[in-house]
Amino acid sequence: MAEGSPIKVLLADDHPVVREGLIAMLESADGITVVGEAGSGEEAVVQAGALRPDIILLDLRMGAMDGVSATEHILRQVPGSKVVIVTTCVTCSAWSAAA
Repeated sequence: MAEGSPIKVLLADDHPVVREGLIAMLESADGITVVGEAGSGEEAVVQAGALRPDIILLDLRMGAMDGVSATEHILRQVPGSKVVIVTTCVTCSAWSAAA
């Protein structure tokens, strides 16, 4: 990420309404550009490799590949990626794996 360049964000969440809301919020902020969105962990891995975003926002719980597994794949594919896992679930078993 070059000084003065917008922060490129990839957003992954399996709920389209959540993605749309987060994208609207992020794109209203100065210095942030959403370069891609994914509806699954698998899609997030592919998008991260293709788009090389500065930050990847991943939902913790998504279908077959959750945010923890997607993060592992992304970090192998694009070392140095910055991943932020988001969730509304505070008691999920997947949360334990992320800690």
